[in-house]
Amino acid sequence: MNVLITGITGFVGSHLAEYLLTMPEVEVYGMLRWRSKTENIEQIKNKIEIVECDLRDATSVEKAIETCKPDKIFHLAAQSFVPTSWHAPQETLTTNIVGQLNIFEACRNLGISPWIQIACSSEEYGMVKPDETPIKETNPLRPLSPYAVSKVGQDFLGYQYFASYGLKVVRTRGFNHTGPRRGDVFVESTFAKQIAEIEKGKKEPFIDHGNLDAIRDYTDVRDMVRAYWLATEKCEPGEVYNICTGTAWKIQDMLNYLLSKSTAKVTLRQDPKRMRPSDVQVLIGDNSKFRKATGWEPQYKFEQTLDDLLEYWRSRV
Repeated sequence: MNVLITGITGFVGSHLAEYLLTMPEVEVYGMLRWRSKTENIEQIKNKIEIVECDLRDATSVEKAIETCKPDKIFHLAAQSFVPTSWHAPQETLTTNIVGQLNIFEACRNLGISPWIQIACSSEEYGMVKPDETPIKETNPLRPLSPYAVSKVGQDFLGYQYFASYGLKVVRTRGFNHTGPRRGDVFVESTFAKQIAEIEKGKKEPFIDHGNLDAIRDYTDVRDMVRAYWLATEKCEPGEVYNICTGTAWKIQDMLNYLLSKSTAKVTLRQDPKRMRPSDVQVLIGDNSKFRKATGWEPQYKFEQTLDDLLEYWRSRV
């Protein structure tokens, strides 16, 4: 089986590649831009096939997919950092929506019909009312950032190409996920990195933070990529599925847990640059539809995820 991962050098893409390499008779192809950093896949580069491609270039995408002849496509490449979308909304919309459109059109032009998993997001739900949690797939979408709007576009485009052309698209709305190799611009990872830097004497004993009152539903990335695979094995094309644990963590409590794993004495310091124009306060998901379809259950407790993330940064700084 030929499997193509877009964004293979990214956080989730690299973990998915590692997971797929444990499977017999799976050939892993990774799509990346020529200037992409490859440090996340250095340990597996000799086990995968790399295909250079710019997702925003339709001709480049079609050539890449023709080369791979994929039976499955995991579309993970995206501008995935919410704060960046405020500063670069056009780039976010173009990269995320047009990039996915080019994949769909390439499959149509080539006359192939691989399974395509698209990584949508819980950010699509946006302004969730108190009586709407845990969030089901049927909840209204009220996106609160350009990133979230781009993900709504990807989500609905996936449904439209299934309904119009019969593409085998599975839409997964992943809630927050993290683990080793998470970029340091994301809240739990920047906390872990700052703690590691303070421990090594490389940073003054201040933890810079944004909104600590937000509540999130976290999944370990290693559970998330296993869920992505199951989505292409056991889910229905055209359908949408929440992937989450159903467990709530306040950002403040997550920070307190990380601090409890360190002897460093720190002072918390709010950074106005880390505050968003509008923020989603509560994201807790209902995963019952996905569990019923696949039998998936998370294997990692979030405390273990945070322990592994902190150790990752201690080994890096």
